Amino acid sequence: MASIAQRELFCWSDVEKLGDLDRLMLVLESLPDEALMQRLEAERGRGRDDYPVRPVWNSLLASVVFQHPSIEALRRELSRNGQLRLLCGFPAVEGEQAVPSASAYTRFLSKLFDDQHNAAELRRIFDSLVERCTEVLPDFGEHLGGDGKAISSFARRHGSNPGDRRGEHDADWGRHEHHHTDEDGTRSTTVKKWFGFTLHLLADTTYELPLNFAVTPASRNEMPVMHELIDGSARRHPGIIERAQVFTGDRGLDDGKLIKKLWDRYGVKPVIDIRNLWKDGEKTKRVAGSENVVYDYAGTVSCVCPQSEVEREMAYGGFEAERGTLKYRCPAAHYGLECAGAPQCPIKQAIRIPLSTDRRVFTPVARSSYRWGDLYRGRSAVERINSRIDRSFGFELHTTRGLEKMRMRVTIACSVMLAMAVARAQRNEPELVRSLVRRRA
Repeated sequence: MASIAQRELFCWSDVEKLGDLDRLMLVLESLPDEALMQRLEAERGRGRDDYPVRPVWNSLLASVVFQHPSIEALRRELSRNGQLRLLCGFPAVEGEQAVPSASAYTRFLSKLFDDQHNAAELRRIFDSLVERCTEVLPDFGEHLGGDGKAISSFARRHGSNPGDRRGEHDADWGRHEHHHTDEDGTRSTTVKKWFGFTLHLLADTTYELPLNFAVTPASRNEMPVMHELIDGSARRHPGIIERAQVFTGDRGLDDGKLIKKLWDRYGVKPVIDIRNLWKDGEKTKRVAGSENVVYDYAGTVSCVCPQSEVEREMAYGGFEAERGTLKYRCPAAHYGLECAGAPQCPIKQAIRIPLSTDRRVFTPVARSSYRWGDLYRGRSAVERINSRIDRSFGFELHTTRGLEKMRMRVTIACSVMLAMAVARAQRNEPELVRSLVRRRA
């Protein structure tokens, strides 16, 4: 919290009276930003202090909490809202005159964004809040999910003049293909193109909160970035990765190396949608070492009756972690079906298929099981986080220019999200942990 002595005018008994301002108070009280404030104040030194660092910083946090689309919108709100000015820490006696000018905010943001040490301090704030979430949310990090999100830029590729700061010089073009099947069974492809950046997100899907992230130019492939996010989280937050049980992702993260790393190195079960990479129209493959057991690219295992050559899906019998195998049972024996070839069938009761048969197809949670479908639905939590980032945090329409500034803005937004969650958990309001906007009825 950027401590302001004047804020003693408010205490927790006043929170309900403040209405929407309680959301800002929650963030200000939970954000560990004292080191950043001391650094910015030291940089200012004995220079002019018309607009002190702490109130200006707090007002920028207010612009995130209250979804102001621009600095001018924030300044207008500060000018008319005396309670907001007081809560941020601006001198009460100066009234509207205490509101910083647009140029003052520009200088402050330039100082904040153009210094790598400040960027490192902002990242430390985010990481500290992640650790704090592990303390107040006991199961935080058990269910993880990953996804990439487009952040469009509305600036031109280059400004009208060399060095024109109105141009976007760091972004590039991204392309994403979405393959889907229509109701009539027709497969089609939707192509999305955007100029800007990509936000790569690793999140907790239970509480819908960010755990790690990266911002890159739009053209960067999301699979290597997700490797970096998972490895980076293991270094920064080893306790979270140790407690992680499941990682969910769409088929954009369908990567054999990622699937293998998650289970073999970290003991996390990958639940990642699969792409059909089989060529030449191949429908099934025979399981090595068996005579009549086949599987398709989606992980469905079937046996072929040696008498009638009828293909039946086998019953999933569970994952044997110590053996690294998936167990499948004879459908005739399991479901009580009549099978003409049962006497000469080599399967008898069950078969074990090692994960090493095909690491993309065979995972610790069988793709053909109900459990896989239940877990995969958790992936939508990451999409909801992306939606909040767009709408609640203003990334759907923004004026940010440059990769470093975009990274720092995302860091601030994700930190506010976590600070709000920590405060809600401490106030025993678990139903509001995910929400930036809602307040207690």
